[in-house]
Amino acid sequence: MAGKGSCPLITMQPSRGLIDEKFQITVKNLLPGQAVTLHSLTQSEDSDFWEAFGHYVSDGKGTVKVAEDVSLGGSYDGLEPMGLLWSMKPVPGSRPGLRFRKKDVCTPVVVRIAVYTGHIGDGFTEASALARAVTERSYMAPGVCRTDIRQGGVRGTLFVPPGPGPFPAVLDMWGGGGGLVEYRSALLASHGYASLALEYLSHSEGQNAWASQSLEEQYFETAFTILKDHPRVASDRMALLGLSFGSSIALRLTVYSKVVNPRCLVCISGSHVQLVGNSISNSFHEFNMNINGMTRTDDNNNLIWRNLILPIPTEANRKVQVGRIKCPLLLIVGEDDQNWPTAESAEDMEKMMEAAGNRHLLTTLSYPGAGHLIEPPYSPHARASNFMLFPQRTKVSLLWGGETKAHSYAQEDSWQKILMFLEEHLYVSPNGVPLSKL
Repeated sequence: MAGKGSCPLITMQPSRGLIDEKFQITVKNLLPGQAVTLHSLTQSEDSDFWEAFGHYVSDGKGTVKVAEDVSLGGSYDGLEPMGLLWSMKPVPGSRPGLRFRKKDVCTPVVVRIAVYTGHIGDGFTEASALARAVTERSYMAPGVCRTDIRQGGVRGTLFVPPGPGPFPAVLDMWGGGGGLVEYRSALLASHGYASLALEYLSHSEGQNAWASQSLEEQYFETAFTILKDHPRVASDRMALLGLSFGSSIALRLTVYSKVVNPRCLVCISGSHVQLVGNSISNSFHEFNMNINGMTRTDDNNNLIWRNLILPIPTEANRKVQVGRIKCPLLLIVGEDDQNWPTAESAEDMEKMMEAAGNRHLLTTLSYPGAGHLIEPPYSPHARASNFMLFPQRTKVSLLWGGETKAHSYAQEDSWQKILMFLEEHLYVSPNGVPLSKL
């Protein structure tokens, strides 16, 4: 029953925006002190449904403002303006091991918001909603240009901001799951950076030979050169950004490559531990060979990989010599990372850089309660999910770690600081003069 004889109304500002942009949800025309449940629902491109919900009580005017009012329970609690996004989980009865990832960045994530009377936790499809609204959240801003790259044996997708440029650029590398992941690059371009989402370790049929080739150092050097030579890229303002195994590659290239010379480097949930005397491909396959003998499992039979390279070795040939890094480095660490010993790696890297005299180049962001998959903000957290081993093509379930609320904070805070870090080091001329941004 609505207050003052009017129907409840949900308003959202803005109703359309980037995925990392906060929105404000307001419900009006309720009874004063009315208990309601706000529920969000979206469908992934794999046809799986994800939901979140919060319990609220309207104020004396019959209004709920999610940005100002606390949730008393549900999939999140407390003052959480974006809780209806980051606390999303697969609806009950869904397939196990799901992880929410946007594949088609040219279309928005459509989220349906509904308000129900009372504090409920299930049965949303059968319940009658008091009001409904829809919001669209995009990874790619209007005017961003998306181009498939098939050049010099390199595969990927280039995203370029609107305008003539030249723009600072980021070579964007994901982890050992392989394939092509575009959404972070699309979002970087939406913030003023030409970004190349690089494909490697393809799982496509008939791609075994190419997949091995894509782990050779020359492949990444060629990708860096393609990006650097693009007419709308500022060739002297380049960065590398890696997650997990992508971070290992980024560190290796920065230290040892004569071609790759980034202005700065961002490493998320990565490690410097690898066989640096061998190729990237051999180091990757050595890791795969160790999986069977050193993997642990949790009570749900999820694989835990964080011990595979522990203790951190002392031998120089088993670690990238980060003391030779000459550009600013931002390390992002989840302290509950169950997939990779990122906290131990960061501690060792700091010691190595301190000994070499380049500790001043290192910034470490360490987040209690955060897991391995630190993604752009408001992405639903997956503590564990399915993973395809390469080259075996065997599906397993990996434990990534993280507690949902703490992990969400890490994603929001680290993304803001990544953008600040990139702006500080890429939106300046070689002589240190600040340049205009979008």
